[in-house]
Amino acid sequence: MTVQKPSVLFVCVHNAGRSQMAAAYLAELAGGAIDVRSAGSAPAPSVNPAAVAAMAEEGIDISAEAPNILTTQAVQESDVVITMGCGDSCPVFAGKRYEDWALEDPAGQGVDAVRPIRDDIKARVLALIAELLPA
Repeated sequence: MTVQKPSVLFVCVHNAGRSQMAAAYLAELAGGAIDVRSAGSAPAPSVNPAAVAAMAEEGIDISAEAPNILTTQAVQESDVVITMGCGDSCPVFAGKRYEDWALEDPAGQGVDAVRPIRDDIKARVLALIAELLPA
């Protein structure tokens, strides 16, 4: 019997900061045991440089990532949909788990301001992994 991997979609408006950091942490810390996606309703042209720098301090390189457009298909293919406190609306489907992580927006801020947001995201991702992958 094969068990399907859980899948998580992180959503924020620009898919350039919070959702990118959350997706990178989940991919890294879950070691491939969880399918990870991130998207935004109005994707930015590139990932926030302060988010890239803050994640590099953690040994995680997100410099090659690109913001993605939120699609209905991405929501349908995910077990858990997590929005990043940005009031983003996304399609709602029965049987999906929805959470909103109220996080400060790192847009336009320097790496010093992004570090506490990054650390908050890491703590939430670790708790999510513990829920989705019980020992």
